[in-house]
Amino acid sequence: MDGGYHERIKNEKRTAVIRAAMELFLEQGYERTSLQQIGKRADVSTATLFKRFPTKAALFQAMVEDFWAVPPPCPEKALSEDPAIGLRKMGMSYAMLLRSPDMQAIYRLIISEALRFPHLGRAVYERAKGPFLKRLEDYLSTQAAAGRLTIDKVETASNQFLAVITGRSFWPELMGPGCGGSKSDVEQVVEDAVELLLARYAVKAAR
Repeated sequence: MDGGYHERIKNEKRTAVIRAAMELFLEQGYERTSLQQIGKRADVSTATLFKRFPTKAALFQAMVEDFWAVPPPCPEKALSEDPAIGLRKMGMSYAMLLRSPDMQAIYRLIISEALRFPHLGRAVYERAKGPFLKRLEDYLSTQAAAGRLTIDKVETASNQFLAVITGRSFWPELMGPGCGGSKSDVEQVVEDAVELLLARYAVKAAR
């Protein structure tokens, strides 16, 4: 019981730190925010904070990872079904995650600090989008191995799929709330992305 209690407290403190970091980064910018300020707002001692996050960059990366830490977007059974099923689920998961207020805020922060802190953008890709992209690549590879898709370059196909969704539902929304359309509009964007990928890569007999 003691172990469970301490683990819960540890997780609660981590959540508080991540939330405090997010708030301060958005309020003050990345450069003007210090670990000491974050610790104070999260009500966590500086020693505890530095032990877990020795640098501000490490804390930022952890924050990004947390916002991308979503459950696998398609059930295991989708791996043995029509690829449209899994792609549709993955696409909607990706689109709605990118359009969430917190994720939009993170990207606005990164863009505003890009020239002074180029590593922030790399952190988003390497620590967050990279794993998501890898998950999609694994899914397409599984479908190709099952004979449902014919794909020479899985990485290219994955980027093509996500690019359609990002270009039509994420970037417009980032520029102005509402510009990326409603949820039904997003669903149509994802459906279009699925159709485009299958039109290019689906095995005729499996469609």
